[in-house]
Amino acid sequence: MKNAEHVTFGGSGLDRAGELRSDPKALSEALADPSARAVVFWRGKPLISAERPAGLIRLALDHAALRDSDTPPILLGREEGGPVFAVDLSAWAPSDLDERNLGGFMDPSEQRHPSLPDWMVFAELRRVMTWLTPRDAELAASGKAVFGWHEIHQFCACCGAKTELAQGGWQRHCPACGASHFPRTDPVVIMLITHGNSVLVGRSPGWPQGMYSLLAGFVEPGETLEAAVRREVFEEAGVRVGEVGYLASQPWPFPASLMFGCWGHATTSEITIDPLEIEDARWVTREDMMAVSQGHHPEIMPARKGAIAHFLIERWLGDELD
Repeated sequence: MKNAEHVTFGGSGLDRAGELRSDPKALSEALADPSARAVVFWRGKPLISAERPAGLIRLALDHAALRDSDTPPILLGREEGGPVFAVDLSAWAPSDLDERNLGGFMDPSEQRHPSLPDWMVFAELRRVMTWLTPRDAELAASGKAVFGWHEIHQFCACCGAKTELAQGGWQRHCPACGASHFPRTDPVVIMLITHGNSVLVGRSPGWPQGMYSLLAGFVEPGETLEAAVRREVFEEAGVRVGEVGYLASQPWPFPASLMFGCWGHATTSEITIDPLEIEDARWVTREDMMAVSQGHHPEIMPARKGAIAHFLIERWLGDELD
């Protein structure tokens, strides 16, 4: 597919410095390196510049703000030869924190640390992802996903004992039974399903009014991507799919998915939705989808910029899927 890696979080060629992870001496030297920098997170929100053009902030590892971290830094890689770590400040609580504003679909709240200037803010990655350069986006997605994994994998899945961070943050080791646990990514198929001149879209309960997207679902154990596409489309919309192909992928750290963008040709067009899965599904013609993408459709909003659904739909409209 043309420009397949241009999707948000699509990769920037970051040197992940994997050879340092199993070398304690090298990790210690990286932490002591004067050129080392920290990408900072608070409850999964990256620290960015609130001024346009916005960018991911990198702090020196001895910055006063980092004293509020209660977890070891995670090695993300190297930039221009210097090590880059992710640091979590979730142990710190802003004095004006209003929990009601957090965790929304597109959390608009911003938090400011007292040791940082006002133009540096913690912001929801979904909201700001299209503001970032490819390198900033890759670092932000990687740090958010790995911290999210650590948060829910603090105990051994084999024996239940408390585990310890290892391998520069890319492993948890169980001191009780010796088991090692590694960050996991859940495979998800998201499908550009067409029937003639139309594309299939749907919406989940609780989404903002007018928001529709391509159908998507988790790949089950023992299942190919192609089989997952056919199963999910039939389960959610009652539509049968024949030929299926792969287009592009996107890391999606909300919390830990890898989206496999696929195309499929529907062999039936009648829609019968599963109300437990989705709220609505419909066929949208190319002409109507063009109006949607321009914000002129009376019922459907454009797909969110930065999401792979938007990427795939725009390329379908531009005949750029080959």
